[in-house]
Amino acid sequence: MFFTLFITGLLVSSFTIAILLLIKKVFQNHLSAKWHYNLWFLLLFALTLPFMPTNLISESYFTPLHTFQGNEPHESNRSNSGTEQALDKSDHTMWMQDFATNVNRPDLDHFNIVIASIWLIGIVALFMLYIHSWWKLRSIKRSAMAIEDKDVLDLFSECKRRLRISKKIRLLQAPQNASPMTFGLFTTYVVLPSGFQQWLSKEEIKYILLHELTHYKHKDTFTNYLLIFYQIIYWFNPFIWIAFRAMRLDREMACDTAVLNRLDKHDHASYGKTLLYFIHSSSTFKPISIANQLNGSKSQIKKRIMEIVAYQPEQRRKRYVSIGVFILMFMVVFSQIPFVSAMTSKQDRYEFHHNQVSYEDLSEYFHDYEGSFVLYDRNADAYTIYNQDQSTLRVSPNSTYKIFSALLGLETNAITADHSTMKWNGTSYPYQTWNQDQTLSSAMASSVTWYFQKIDQMVQEDKIEAYLKQINYGNRDISGGLAGYWLESSLRISPVEQVQLLYDFYTNKFQFKERNIQAVKEAIQLEKANGSVLSGKTGTGSVNEKNTNGWFIGYVEAKGNTYFFATNIHQDDHASGREATDITLSILKDKHIYIQDENF
Repeated sequence: MFFTLFITGLLVSSFTIAILLLIKKVFQNHLSAKWHYNLWFLLLFALTLPFMPTNLISESYFTPLHTFQGNEPHESNRSNSGTEQALDKSDHTMWMQDFATNVNRPDLDHFNIVIASIWLIGIVALFMLYIHSWWKLRSIKRSAMAIEDKDVLDLFSECKRRLRISKKIRLLQAPQNASPMTFGLFTTYVVLPSGFQQWLSKEEIKYILLHELTHYKHKDTFTNYLLIFYQIIYWFNPFIWIAFRAMRLDREMACDTAVLNRLDKHDHASYGKTLLYFIHSSSTFKPISIANQLNGSKSQIKKRIMEIVAYQPEQRRKRYVSIGVFILMFMVVFSQIPFVSAMTSKQDRYEFHHNQVSYEDLSEYFHDYEGSFVLYDRNADAYTIYNQDQSTLRVSPNSTYKIFSALLGLETNAITADHSTMKWNGTSYPYQTWNQDQTLSSAMASSVTWYFQKIDQMVQEDKIEAYLKQINYGNRDISGGLAGYWLESSLRISPVEQVQLLYDFYTNKFQFKERNIQAVKEAIQLEKANGSVLSGKTGTGSVNEKNTNGWFIGYVEAKGNTYFFATNIHQDDHASGREATDITLSILKDKHIYIQDENF
């Protein structure tokens, strides 16, 4: 959601700026002007992190943020006030009562729209201001005239040679600007104030030209555009404005230092005096952000003069310290990657690769539902998939997770195949079948949420995390809390992964106790027909009393073969496990994989 991206950008930018300013303060006298400026490029890298595609951030850096919710389920947060879906006794879904556990949560869509709208309005307003600056610069360029003074042109060529610049750069003078400036991405312009020869000596003109050409050599014009881009995107963060103002000042001081490195020591004072010639314009100084200008505010000029007075050639020790501090700061910025990954990515996609996959158009079965169907033929080792995009989209598993919750409970001895009864605590639930003691079979058949929540409480969070990692269950994120991380919350899985996990469960790839595997298989067995056995589990995601997410997953043990399937559907309402079951059985029937008896 946009709000998540907004908050991530705000936190990352503010944290990086705070650390940068602290580092620069602590090492103020140990960093050269060049490295004071270079540190700011790490901020630009940090500002890019929230917008990086999640697949560029290695999964090995991702660490889910887990929050332990205590030993008792918070029923106030996970309301069971959903309406029981009445089932016709003649209907085939009688063997699987699909009870939905409603999840109440605020609708943030409108809030996201408001925040996004304010952000876009700010972007447009700031963009128009920069367009005005561009137009002003264009006006200066149009009024400017080429400098034809041979002495100045020779001096300009000499400065270019000293800086080893071969590209053609246009040297102009314009009446509108009170400060020398450099601008232009494709064609570079150095513009001096009109009549500069009358009040500047040849040496002072040389200092100015060296300064402006150093900006070109350092690619500062391109950096200007980067700053403008990020300032537009992050306009809402006041720390960005402070940081970029400091970065521009550090850039000028780095440029001053680079020029001083090329001058004799006795020229340093004269270079500083040249800057003072332009301080008279500071009272009306209106910087043009897309240009590099020699002058600045009085406080900026004062600081630059003080740095020039205190200038000393960079010593080897200071260079090593500067590089060390830069590396340290880089590690600090780089360490934010797990945070950004966790904030901006729900790991909502599964990368699926298989040699034998056929994609079919089964939209006629889905009607108004958006979703996917995945079928795996064990003997052929081949997949049939409807809707490739949706088949790898991770969504909440809801009650389909109870298959693997039951297996975890058995493996940790929270329950056993012979003793799986849990006492009802007397809480009144809207489903009559929930208001009684439960065994694994009855809890699975009636999809009794409290039974599996109790398993989680007995197993505890650390073992659940290890288990999900072992079986590679979806995004393995239980940060939603033990009361309902699998109920339209943090845990997510795709239809393809559901099928792969069912196969791994069926074949006991994880080498769990065979007795436990068999107990779960018996609990999810649904019916037999025409020599085939159907097993599976439905799931319904109910949010704010609306069924928005429907699942039916399972497998068919047919004559000499086993087929594994997963169907998932989405809609604003009426997308439940029951509808997903209807769609699945219709597809399986038409593919002659599973055909129910006529009495169903």
